Amino acid sequence: MMDARAEYRETNSSIAGKEVSVGQSIFLGLQQVLAMDLFIPPMILAGLLSFSVPDSALLIQMTFIACGIATIIQAGFAMKLPVMQGPSFVPLSALAAIGTTSGIGAMIGSLIPGALLVALLGYPLKIFSKVVRKFIPPIVAGTVIVVVGLSLMPSAINSIYSAPGNFGENIFVAAVTAAVLIFCMYIGEKSQSKLKYIKIVSVILSLGIGSIVASFFGLVDFSSLGQSAWFQMPSLFAFGAPEFDLHAILIMAAIYFIVTIETTGTWFTVSKVTGENLDDKRLNGGAFGEGLGCFIGSFFGGTPVTGYSSNAGIIAITGVKSRRPIIAGGVIMIILGMMPKLMNLIACIPGVVINSVFAILCVVIMMNGFKVIKEVTFTERNMLVIGVPIMLALFAVLMPADVLKGLPDIATYFVSSGTAIGAITALVLNLVLPQKLEDSVKTNEVTVHAN
Repeated sequence: MMDARAEYRETNSSIAGKEVSVGQSIFLGLQQVLAMDLFIPPMILAGLLSFSVPDSALLIQMTFIACGIATIIQAGFAMKLPVMQGPSFVPLSALAAIGTTSGIGAMIGSLIPGALLVALLGYPLKIFSKVVRKFIPPIVAGTVIVVVGLSLMPSAINSIYSAPGNFGENIFVAAVTAAVLIFCMYIGEKSQSKLKYIKIVSVILSLGIGSIVASFFGLVDFSSLGQSAWFQMPSLFAFGAPEFDLHAILIMAAIYFIVTIETTGTWFTVSKVTGENLDDKRLNGGAFGEGLGCFIGSFFGGTPVTGYSSNAGIIAITGVKSRRPIIAGGVIMIILGMMPKLMNLIACIPGVVINSVFAILCVVIMMNGFKVIKEVTFTERNMLVIGVPIMLALFAVLMPADVLKGLPDIATYFVSSGTAIGAITALVLNLVLPQKLEDSVKTNEVTVHAN
């Protein structure tokens, strides 16, 4: 008798090729969207900007639409790999600092020039691939991922501490939410039965159960839900016209470079899973698609997009390497983004629930970075390249508020993002610190193996 795993492989082998039907594409595309948790970054940003529930819902709505368009661009004609585009966690701190200091218009305006620069590096300049080959080895990419998780974690934890309401009740709700998420992730990882798929919906389950628990303490407010429409066409610059502040543009240009480091790691992962060669043409096409997607996303007020590595895991599980389900997923995101009532329902999730999930996700992000770094030889030189950026990122994150307020605007934006400081430090140290010849050979071997 055929066991469950063999049956699963046989079922999916029939759709693992490029000829995937419309119905299969819709089902698999929906599965990809459910695995993305793409409403988390806009909810975090909305909380940092003190948005109301309707404005938070609108930001989530516009983010869905922006990510859907970006996914269709990237998978359809730019990179031509099955890469889902979602909102990046990397720029959240910097965007919040710009938005609270210089206004939402300056925040939106800061997204546009950097996006165009990334697109130009891909096409027509065609130099992005050379930059990746030279400046982003695994030691830099892994360190950046670690710094992203470590830099964002204090924001999640502080938001739980400072949440309105009773402190004890908030901690209890956060603990239950986090426990559900950890349990689902663990069971999904260890189980050999159908329970293993619980990991794919672990975030949704934890948010749902956390919200139910929070409702017993009066922390859930659905008042805005009844006033929202079922369907609404998207609107450009829903949060106001863009304003171009030089300091904000410069810091976001640096952030965009960090986002491209993050997304490049996803591209290599998808390339390995699908067996498709990630040559210079695809790298440059990916940069063009990434920049164009971020540029279009800025018109909707969404955060910069990036490739989501979680989707590569689903491709590996299902064996379906076609771009059709990914493009279908992009269409689904656009449709969901046109449903304000659904977005308002998501926005009603209490901040303490969101941030408890966010804290666990930061741990996952950080540990994924260490998984990349572990392939690097731990010489004293490499330990400095890894350790000093982490230290400086913490230096920025833990800087007292009164010191931060006394800095110039551009320094405030920069220091507010521990990710930016850590990533740039890793990049610079890897370039300026000399490396022994034998270590260089080992590093190149690791790079070839990772790619």
